[in-house]
Formats: sequence, structure tokens, C-alpha cells
Amino acid sequence: MPPARRLIIDLARFWRVPLSDDALRDVELCASEVLANAIKYSKARCRVTVRWTGERLRVEVIDTSLRLPDPETAQDTVTGGRGLRLVAGLAHSWGWAPVGAGKVVWFEVAADQVVTGDRVADRLSQAP
Repeated sequence: MPPARRLIIDLARFWRVPLSDDALRDVELCASEVLANAIKYSKARCRVTVRWTGERLRVEVIDTSLRLPDPETAQDTVTGGRGLRLVAGLAHSWGWAPVGAGKVVWFEVAADQVVTGDRVADRLSQAP
């Protein structure tokens, strides 16, 4: 999981996504939580997609678990199980959708500044 987290951050930096260091730490934490859930519940590999829209960095994690993400199931007396609450609090938006025999869980973090016009085209043309 740490290599996947680092790769997401490395992509954001390579694409020169206008996110502060604090925002990148939030992305890394959200990615850790979503990836950990995917691995824990599917007990299999998952697929990660990272997109830069010019306004938001979107991370999607597809797994084969049919267990639905629910941030409300975490109990206050238990030390774990609050990952989705963190994602909901740190990301600008998040959600999930069924995909094939599993689901995709995603979150988005808005850029510190909006990139528009030719600047979007320049950044997208530099993406791998």
C-alpha cells in the first residue's frame, strides 16, 4: 500500500497539480484509507485510477468486495473503523458505485487554485 500512496502523490507532483503540501498529505491519508479498506474486504488486488480534471484530483479504487462503504458503521468505542469518516472530512467529495462484481470507491480533492484554459491543456499534455 505505501508504494501506491506514494505513486498517487508522485503523479500529482509530476502533473504539477496545484495542491499545497497539506492538501497532498490529505490526499495521501484518504488514499491510504480507501486502499486499506479495498484490501481488507476484498482480500485481493485492487485497481487504482488517478485523474486530474483541472479543478480536482480524483482517486478511484476498484475492488471485488460487495461490502458497501458506510462511514456510519464505525463505533466510538473501537479504535479502528473510522477511515471513511476521515475521507468524508478531508476530501471535497467522495462516494462509491457498483462496478462489475465489486465496487469503485472514489474521492476528490479540489486544487488550491483553479487551473483554466491553456493552463489545463498544458498540464494535461504533460500527463503520462
